[in-house]
Amino acid sequence: MKSNMIISISGTAGSGKSTVAKGLAKKLKFKHYSMGDLQREVAEEMGVSIVELGELEKTDPSIDRMIDKKQRELGKKEDNFVIDAWLAPFFIPHAIKFFLDADIGERAKRRVVAKRTTESYQRQEDAERAIAQRENTNRERWIKFYGFDFREKKNYDYIIDTTNSNVREVLKKVNELLKK
Repeated sequence: MKSNMIISISGTAGSGKSTVAKGLAKKLKFKHYSMGDLQREVAEEMGVSIVELGELEKTDPSIDRMIDKKQRELGKKEDNFVIDAWLAPFFIPHAIKFFLDADIGERAKRRVVAKRTTESYQRQEDAERAIAQRENTNRERWIKFYGFDFREKKNYDYIIDTTNSNVREVLKKVNELLKK
């Protein structure tokens, strides 16, 4: 694989973005950045859930600007890293761009099992509802602010359906595509 590259992993919530990005960064010995982790930290500091943060972002653009600035700076100042972020393809257009997707039922199951401290669900239906709300809130805002739809597949170099794949299988696919 060539050196001096930036790889962005975007996709739907629960599709495996963060897990795949962390695994890929470790394999390549690259740094890993997660805008989702940054948003969760901001939400925790503000004492709100990640879904509530999305609602606040509708009326307080300073939150978006802080996270967006971080992505832009990374793309300009650093190299050899993997970033998982919904907007990385927009803010770091020269990255190799992957989009991960999976069936909403599978993504919700993953969230129920994950038991994140900031996003914990007991029932799959609750996870599905929260995932859909968060994605729709963010998507509408980003289309309005940037004219960028993170779900539009033409914004990516590679699309991978992770519904029936484990992390090892997805990482293998990503590595194969990077070798091309």
